[in-house]
Amino acid sequence: MSEQKQTKEKKVMELLKKANGNMPRTEAEKASMIEQAAVHYGNFLEALGFDWKADQHSDRTPQRVAKAWVNDLIAGSIGPEPVITAFPNDEGYTGLICQTRIPVMSMCAHHNLTFSGVAHVAYIPGKEKTDMVVGLSKLNRIVDFYSRRPNIQESLTKQIHDHVETLCEGHRGVAVVIESQHNCVKCRGIKHDSIMKTSQMSGYFWTNEIGTRQEFFQLIDNSRI
Repeated sequence: MSEQKQTKEKKVMELLKKANGNMPRTEAEKASMIEQAAVHYGNFLEALGFDWKADQHSDRTPQRVAKAWVNDLIAGSIGPEPVITAFPNDEGYTGLICQTRIPVMSMCAHHNLTFSGVAHVAYIPGKEKTDMVVGLSKLNRIVDFYSRRPNIQESLTKQIHDHVETLCEGHRGVAVVIESQHNCVKCRGIKHDSIMKTSQMSGYFWTNEIGTRQEFFQLIDNSRI
């Protein structure tokens, strides 16, 4: 393995460790997690005064909730890192590459309630043929990977940005915008149906070189249904 590739993999692993830890588990370990979590969730319901065992609609709720957490809600933190294909910019493409309206489904680390919305991810590859670009669907995989874990939107935005920045060697800028609604706002406290927006930018997007930031926001606006 080349020294450059080792350095890149080390950077990616450092990013993963900061993303609430990434601990890939075997299927047997996941099954054990589901079993233990179901027991504790049943105790949780009983502590709140619910006789869930006597209700035909709730008698399997602890297991359903445990499966949902392990198989979906925290899948990113206990699953393997997605395989990301990066390849040289042989065509010498110098324009903006943007993927809009990537679905986001995550879990608020503060209240363990979901937040969902969309992410918009863009980058400008370097001008040299040795600079790297990534497969378009891989941006979706990166978003989903960091979303599927307890998180806060600000951290999620930066995690996605930093991962793309690491993969796209020689890039001239990376931008990430997330728009989402938080059930911890809709269902408790103020109970408002508002939208939170966060952004993380670097390179041309940060300095707004040649109107890059405006172009990115225009692409986002044009993608709205």
